[in-house]
Amino acid sequence: QVQLTESGGGLVQAGDSLRLSCVASGLAFSSVSMGWFRQAPGKEREFVATNSWSGNSNYYADSVKGRFTISRDNAKNTVILQMNTLKPEDTAVYYCAASYHAGLTQPYQYFGWGQGTQVTVSS
Repeated sequence: QVQLTESGGGLVQAGDSLRLSCVASGLAFSSVSMGWFRQAPGKEREFVATNSWSGNSNYYADSVKGRFTISRDNAKNTVILQMNTLKPEDTAVYYCAASYHAGLTQPYQYFGWGQGTQVTVSS
């Protein structure tokens, strides 16, 4: 059974940084791509970043490019989202998920969704 557990969210001020972690179990972590998505109240879940199985190919949403960095540690079955220069519009529940293909941006292309971690950025 695939299980993904996100952590690291919190309440911060605009301009601050947060580091989100996602620990995976029940899957061949080094063989899948990992993605981060977010969902704000009343909005659809949206793509944030994805990282290929090797960690050598990353792709970001335009809204976070240059501020967020996705990385992974295959030895620890962990994917990280480093978020810098946070903005109030980054406020959302952040989710990680897995995919068998690299570079995908649609939620339906991912599986194993975690419960999410809340990020709130005050102005």
